[in-house]
Amino acid sequence: MHDLDTHFMQMALELAEKGRGAVAPNPMVGAVIVKDGRIIGSGYHEKFGEGHAEVNAFRSATEDVTGATIYVTLEPCSHYGKTPPCSDKIIEKKIGRVVIAALDPNPLVSGRGVKKLQAAGIEVVTGVLAEESSRLNEIFMKYIVTKEPFVVMKAAMSLDGKIATRTGESQWITGPAAREQVHHLRSALSGIMVGVQTVITDDPQLTSRIPGGKNPVRIIVDSTLRIPLEANVLKNQDAAKTIIATTARADRNKVALLEEAGIEIVTVPDQSGQTDLKAFVKILGERGIDSILLEGGATLNFSALQANIVDKVQVYIAPKLIGGETAKTPVGGAGIEKLSQAFSVIELKASAVGEDILLEGYISKNEQ
Repeated sequence: MHDLDTHFMQMALELAEKGRGAVAPNPMVGAVIVKDGRIIGSGYHEKFGEGHAEVNAFRSATEDVTGATIYVTLEPCSHYGKTPPCSDKIIEKKIGRVVIAALDPNPLVSGRGVKKLQAAGIEVVTGVLAEESSRLNEIFMKYIVTKEPFVVMKAAMSLDGKIATRTGESQWITGPAAREQVHHLRSALSGIMVGVQTVITDDPQLTSRIPGGKNPVRIIVDSTLRIPLEANVLKNQDAAKTIIATTARADRNKVALLEEAGIEIVTVPDQSGQTDLKAFVKILGERGIDSILLEGGATLNFSALQANIVDKVQVYIAPKLIGGETAKTPVGGAGIEKLSQAFSVIELKASAVGEDILLEGYISKNEQ
């Protein structure tokens, strides 16, 4: 039976994926109802505040679901939120067997839905494609437990590891397919973070330029408030809100000017001449920002790694060679002294994106 369980759970995971970008801060969840080896209903969580996956699957059922098996990618909820608990709905519908991929990561409710179902005499199987379900909801899985945002460090570089030429020209190293993929990522994550030097050098807009995309909150790290008042990120606050992290060293008059323009200024501790990023992401988490795309320059990337706030790394590699001893690389700053101090990337995988290659993996938290 296990092969079939995996097969139907894989379908449920593919359905869950359809909710990406529309259900945050809720997790993406998919559900498939099977009777006598036939799929008789399926659904996914389509939009925040609307029906959960199980409810949508029941709604789509083509026949009586009594005694059927329901495959759900995340443990059915057991508490009243915006909608009634799904575990109650499963019991009410007289489902015979429930197969669950991952348990709810929230320690307050984890396993509660399972217990409720078992108490009602329903057979429950857990852990089918659990890792795939957790990876699908990696943002939710971290944020619900730590209340800190999931941080993705993204860089685009040449085959010889350069993010710009020696004169600083960086647009565009990667091709159009890679750039479009990054705009989709901007739309899916709730914040985008850069250092002030990137604002001064490139004057980016930091918006998601895809049809129907959502703009992330623009987050600028600027310890002494060097940001030019005419910068693009300070314009059209209705389209995308901007938060600037600075320290007590910032000019108070400039703080007042920016606040008058509707920019949110967060003063965080100064750590050896730089903004305390760990303290800052905690504040962002408290404001409901569950995920951040770090598109900063080389200096901010190293600071973020040192502060241990990076969860995932995405590096796009273009098939070109740039050279130049002074041409920048993705991670700058002071750098580490010994190889034993290097930040390890685990679960590395490669994929082709147009003419470029995307390498992505996770920062190993074990040794830090």
